[in-house]
Amino acid sequence: MSEPAPEIFDDLYLGLRAGGALRKQRRGEELTTEEVEVLSRWQRLSMWRKSLALGAFAIGTFGLGVTVGGLVFGRRRKHA
Repeated sequence: MSEPAPEIFDDLYLGLRAGGALRKQRRGEELTTEEVEVLSRWQRLSMWRKSLALGAFAIGTFGLGVTVGGLVFGRRRKHA
């Protein structure tokens, strides 16, 4: 069947934290033990779970952008 929703959110959050740790590592900063653990957990995830988490993030970001854009730039109707 399908995977429970909380695991998808956990994977998404793990990916965000791993991305932050990778940026910190690229800048040459020392990682905390928690950040090292997050990176290792993210690397151990299967490719389809990583893809699902990144896809959910991309779709959510796009949907939020469209919604905000519609509110900000949408035409305002004159009510009769």
